[in-house]
Amino acid sequence: MRDRRRVHDLSVEDLQRALAEKKQAARDARLARFRETGRALPLNPVGVGPQTKSAPVPTSSAPPALARRLLDNLLLILEVAAVVGLLYVLYSGVNALSTLNRETAEAIAQDVRALPTVAPTPIVTAVVLPGGHTPPDPLTGLSRPNDAEIPAHLRQLVQALPPPVVPTQGPQQALRIVIPAINVDAVIVQGDDWEQLKKGVGQHIGSADPGQPGNLVLSAHNDIYGEIFRHLDRLQPGDEVQIYTTREIFTYIVEGTRIVPPTEVSVLAPTPHPSLTLISCYPYLVNTERIVVTASLRTH
Repeated sequence: MRDRRRVHDLSVEDLQRALAEKKQAARDARLARFRETGRALPLNPVGVGPQTKSAPVPTSSAPPALARRLLDNLLLILEVAAVVGLLYVLYSGVNALSTLNRETAEAIAQDVRALPTVAPTPIVTAVVLPGGHTPPDPLTGLSRPNDAEIPAHLRQLVQALPPPVVPTQGPQQALRIVIPAINVDAVIVQGDDWEQLKKGVGQHIGSADPGQPGNLVLSAHNDIYGEIFRHLDRLQPGDEVQIYTTREIFTYIVEGTRIVPPTEVSVLAPTPHPSLTLISCYPYLVNTERIVVTASLRTH
């Protein structure tokens, strides 16, 4: 029923309710027009008339979730396969290296077994002591090796020998000799043949290194190429001979001096203890013999 009261007789609540009803009526009219023009679908009010069951709205989340699981499984399979493949490659590499090393060792051992076994060949030692030469010519000062010192039955053999192979100077080998008593300070080279003794004091190839057990044999001229060992005959027991290497200085103490023929090669023999042998021609400007100075390593 329509409320016929005047406006000033209505309370605030009545006015609000009337305004709400008017708004609702306007909305209903507008919705009816939309339905008539097809701009809105008809709906049954809640609790009025039979309700039709709406069809389930299809969801699109299931297929993507399944695809994601399949992709994850595929990636897992690929990762496992990659790890297995890497382990196989590592195993194959280690196995191949082990096989190669074993085959190489077997081949080397077979080659060694195939080498001929021979009896040791005696080493040909010096026939005469190093440093021998003719007296210098009074006019030119020139000299040459004294082949007459070589025994006649060995002269042809010695002259046919190839030049000695000079080893490379090593850090443990002698580089310098200092003898304060006779003012000697000279370089030491490897080898004591004619050409090497032009350069300084020569170490006999195969003789001991400084400070080591054995006989360190050094030779130099007395009247040519610097006259380095001119005054060996002045050395007395107790005099010092200093031998330098790149690392150390070894001091030998003179024990004695003797004069021997050029063929007295026994002075080149090894010794059980560290020793030093100095050799030069003698007498001065005659050179028919050798002066030999022996010394032992000071071990204090």
